[in-house]
Amino acid sequence: MRTPLPLSLGAVLLLLVSLLGVASPAQAATGFHVSGGQLLDANGTPFVMRGVSHAHTWFPNETGAFADIKSLGANTVRVVLSNGHRWSRNDVGDVADVVSTCKENRLVCVLEVHDTTGYGEEGAAATLDQAVDYWLSVQEALTGQEPYVIVNIGNEPYGNNESVNASWAADTAAAVQRLRDAGFTHTLMVDAPNWGQDWRFIMRDQAAGVFAQDPLANTVFSVHMYGVYDTAAEVDDYLTRFHEAGLPLVVGEFGHNHSDGDPDEDAIMARTEALGIGYIGWSWSGNSGGVEYLDMVTGFDADRLTPWGERIFHGENGIQETSRQATVYD
Repeated sequence: MRTPLPLSLGAVLLLLVSLLGVASPAQAATGFHVSGGQLLDANGTPFVMRGVSHAHTWFPNETGAFADIKSLGANTVRVVLSNGHRWSRNDVGDVADVVSTCKENRLVCVLEVHDTTGYGEEGAAATLDQAVDYWLSVQEALTGQEPYVIVNIGNEPYGNNESVNASWAADTAAAVQRLRDAGFTHTLMVDAPNWGQDWRFIMRDQAAGVFAQDPLANTVFSVHMYGVYDTAAEVDDYLTRFHEAGLPLVVGEFGHNHSDGDPDEDAIMARTEALGIGYIGWSWSGNSGGVEYLDMVTGFDADRLTPWGERIFHGENGIQETSRQATVYD
């Protein structure tokens, strides 16, 4: 029997790690990361998004919106960008400016490519793969911004085409993998199919498998709640299933009304608050095509709140009541 050699300091540390459990990639993250089904900021503090979307790509001169959104208590802004497939492309310099403006106003910056909206049903829509191409092209503006930026790969990347939706899980996992292979360590947000509303429950039922394929275990799922979620029971069931499964979820868009029905915004806001789930309302200003009622302020004027703006900012379980600034800005 050989006499065991004394353990080196390194060996002792390795033994301690093995006894305490190997740290996951998410635990080693330098920016936002997921742990135990919860989004944590770069300081390891739970972060619950309370914010709104801003249509930057269509209103690039409305940069004052960031400060206005912050002044009303939001901790997050979801910024609409374009990869140039359907609208004017936001280049790397513009993306860098957006990130800088978010940071100046102490807002967590959720960036999304809007051109993917409704792919498979909307003929002009871009694919998730094309959205990934865009993120790779602007990567230099995002590297090092992991404590402040979350990448929402593509907005509502599938319509209601059933055969196309069948590829949601594989396509989403592939998009995540491409970004990881390219060196993106950011928290990645992925939208549901069915125009984001997931009424066929494709994301709900396959989210665990997609999450397991992210080598950094740093993916957050986003459902958009409009007319499909017109009762408290439907809202509660969807949110609770993710919560009980230990999967990170955010309501990435919702409104108080919509062309497809009357969403129960009170239930959405109450239940997300109860479960510690983030929400991002649609949208600050500039809506058209018959959905102008979704503007939170009129004409990008923070002093002219609409009924929807009053509700989401000042109402029960609203942004001013429930928002907490990310600790990276404290």
